[in-house]
Amino acid sequence: MDAEILKPSCMLALMLMIIGCASAETTARRSDAHIEPTVSVVQQGEETTLADELLADDVTHVLRVSGQESAGQTSTPTPAEKLAGSTFLPPPATPDAPEAIKINKDLDAVGEPLTLDLLEALACQNNPTLLQAQAQIQGELGKAIQAGLWPNPRLSYVQEQIGVAGTAGEFVGGTVQQRIVTGRKLDLSRAKYLAMTRAAEWHALQQQYRVLNDVRSHYFRTRGNYELVQIHRELLKIAEDKVLTTREQYNVGQASRVDVHMANVSLQQSRLVLLQRENDYHQSFETLAALVGTNLPLTPMATGIEGDLTPIDYQEVRLRLLTESPQIQAARQKLESDRITVRRETVQPIPDIVFEGGVGHNYESPDTVATARIGIDVPIFDWNQGTIRQAEADYSRQQGEVRRVELLLQQDLAHTYRDYLNALQHATNYAEIIVPEAAAAYELQLRSYDEDRIAWPEVLKTQEEYFKLKSQYVQHLTAWRESEVLIIGYLLHGGLQTPPTPIPPGHIDSVAKPR
Repeated sequence: MDAEILKPSCMLALMLMIIGCASAETTARRSDAHIEPTVSVVQQGEETTLADELLADDVTHVLRVSGQESAGQTSTPTPAEKLAGSTFLPPPATPDAPEAIKINKDLDAVGEPLTLDLLEALACQNNPTLLQAQAQIQGELGKAIQAGLWPNPRLSYVQEQIGVAGTAGEFVGGTVQQRIVTGRKLDLSRAKYLAMTRAAEWHALQQQYRVLNDVRSHYFRTRGNYELVQIHRELLKIAEDKVLTTREQYNVGQASRVDVHMANVSLQQSRLVLLQRENDYHQSFETLAALVGTNLPLTPMATGIEGDLTPIDYQEVRLRLLTESPQIQAARQKLESDRITVRRETVQPIPDIVFEGGVGHNYESPDTVATARIGIDVPIFDWNQGTIRQAEADYSRQQGEVRRVELLLQQDLAHTYRDYLNALQHATNYAEIIVPEAAAAYELQLRSYDEDRIAWPEVLKTQEEYFKLKSQYVQHLTAWRESEVLIIGYLLHGGLQTPPTPIPPGHIDSVAKPR
């Protein structure tokens, strides 16, 4: 009875010993395959089938040993059993790099670095919108000059009663007619357009801020993209090192084919991210050249993106924006122009005086005679009531426009200052804590590797994380620079947009002679 109970236990122990021996034999085979690799010619379509057979070899061998040998039967080795230990499967091939990576090597910056001051000077000289803004000033000034000019006199040749009593006429001579403008109409018209000229000057200053802010923002963006390209080139080297390390681990049995495939995926992803960064750098540089208004060779930026991370006070910026910004000043000058327009249209019904006088000869009674005439327009039906109403409506609308611009600037400042604070806080913490801590961790990992305390993949992992944090740090610095430029530059951007024009609505300014 005891022998019958012990018999299954012995059989179980025997089976476990056989399984252990089979596993040890398989390990020894893989180790021998690495030491003396015999690479067989395997077709691409058969590689997976053979690998599956080799992976299932241990299980099949154990089942046969435990099943057949326990029954005293001898098993016949399968083809997979015969190949195991004599065939080595090479690791998956590393994918080729995209052709664009080779093309984008031309993006490497060469030549003398470009300074921000130089690009700003070039933009002021070559950007066409600044010339347009100056032309608008001259146009408004021309209106002011024209609106204040006196009407020209009229010279007339007069010959009346031609043929009376066989003579040339009762009056043959010349007359002069002059309109005398009353009610200070000319002075008010000139003052109105002088106010519009000042509004055009504020619009020109506004356009100058747009151009310079865009130049500065894209300058720092270009510099940031260039640094990101350098960082992602280092990340690509790490990805290539990972592929090489994983293949070496595969050769010694410390990594599977799945690990090699995933390393290839990471390598290709790093290549694509680098391509994206290089494309961003090229695009930002070409945009900067367009804003400057001239063709520029691909040249590095001299000024770095790092700077003083002292925060800007929100209340000071808000007060400065609402009192000094060109947008507010232009709207207020337009309001002053509309106020003068109301006064100008109010005095329009005051009739002008038209003087006419002349000297001639009366051929009927041969005498030298003179003529004189004075006339006025009597405002009975038309006393400019419709235009006065329109001018008052324009003035009320512009009052609301001033308030709307103030509120819009406050809203835009709130959004921009939020982005500025987020970027500033992240950049400060990355500069003071995160990047230095990651660098310290990387240095410790290198020392540990030199002392043979950790494996190289652990160092690669820490190194990759360090460069990724540096990439995030550069992105936060770029966002901080761009937000800072907008806040200091009155939130103005769009250096190639058409400059705004201070043309008031309605038909008041559409007459032949502006008033």
